[in-house]
Amino acid sequence: MSKGAKHVSVTHPSSRYMLPSKAALTRSAILDAGSEFLETRPFRDLTVGILMAATEYSRPTFYLYFNDLHGLLETLLDEVKEGIVEGAQAWLSNESDGIPGLQRSLRSLVDVGYEHGTILRAVSDAAPSDARLENVWETFLNSFDEVVSARIEQDQAIGVTPEFDPLPVARALNRMDAGILINAFGAYPKAEKEDVLSAITRIWLATLYPFDAELVVGNKSKGSA
Repeated sequence: MSKGAKHVSVTHPSSRYMLPSKAALTRSAILDAGSEFLETRPFRDLTVGILMAATEYSRPTFYLYFNDLHGLLETLLDEVKEGIVEGAQAWLSNESDGIPGLQRSLRSLVDVGYEHGTILRAVSDAAPSDARLENVWETFLNSFDEVVSARIEQDQAIGVTPEFDPLPVARALNRMDAGILINAFGAYPKAEKEDVLSAITRIWLATLYPFDAELVVGNKSKGSA
């Protein structure tokens, strides 16, 4: 594995808003209806009929854009991933020092989680009883592990992060984030964003940058007093 942090390319912003064609608008409306349904009800209750009744389009129109409801949910999760990856570049791209970049990335992560936590919950809840969604969810989680591990290795090489096996730690941090975001933002009422951000930032800093973490957290606490 390369010592340099890997850059994950994404389309900015989400590709469904890039093409103002009739087809793109129709597809976007279907995705929005799916997302709105999942705000209040589980994926198992969703049917194509219910979904399309929330749009101005007919039931057969759904199949012009998606093979099935699983495909719809995968697309929604892919859009969440795009937002997370875009925000993570502040840290993963190594364009700034570790701590400031990580703080910006985690703030972006919490913003995305706050907006799309119900989608994360929908996939996570459905995964244990659905092999296809289980694979989708695991692929989603695993996609962040190597890039985070690579950034950890880079910081270890310059001595700002302690020596440990980076991949298991990356996995633990990423799954911690997923669990916290789902618990905090997967249903209403949602938790306070700043409280969630403070908690996960403290854990990431204490794990990856313990030599400076207490100073950073301490100064932040004094500034908010």
